[in-house]
Amino acid sequence: MNKNQIKGIVKDIAGKVQEKAGKLVGNENLQVRGLGKQISGTVEKIYGDAKAIFKGASKHG
Repeated sequence: MNKNQIKGIVKDIAGKVQEKAGKLVGNENLQVRGLGKQISGTVEKIYGDAKAIFKGASKHG
């Protein structure tokens, strides 16, 4: 697992917590920021996954 995958997972989890907190206190802005963080985390994890695949392919190519 590379640093982008880890950072992506952490951002996604933090975003989920932020979204739930926003729902709990009725703060839509907080919910939206949490969703944005989740999206950012997912994108970073996908980037990390692609990087890992490319790195693995270059070792075997």
